[in-house]
Amino acid sequence: MGTKKTFARQRIKRRVRGKILGTSERPRLSVFRSNKQIYAQIIDDSTGRTLAAAGSLGDDSAKGIAKVDQAAVVGKAIAEKAKGAGIESVVFDRNGYVYHGRVKKLAEAAREGGLKF
Repeated sequence: MGTKKTFARQRIKRRVRGKILGTSERPRLSVFRSNKQIYAQIIDDSTGRTLAAAGSLGDDSAKGIAKVDQAAVVGKAIAEKAKGAGIESVVFDRNGYVYHGRVKKLAEAAREGGLKF
């Protein structure tokens, strides 16, 4: 059983995903936020493949710091991996989360790393 909050996020997620689509020229940057970690993936929806991924769980530089700062580390890491894969421009998918706090910090760090969205 899910909570009211989970169902509300799923409804928002469906509404947002109906409007955005990641293509091979401009893939989708999707954010997932758990209670302790944060993850980001760059996805090409036309082929259904993940082109680049980063998360705070496997990153040693994200250990022992505040969660908002972890999000910034992940944002910089996903921008670097995107550059390595030849991706400059993406569509941002906040995945039903409010654009605030960790999600906002990740997006700002990705922009500083050179991603355009």
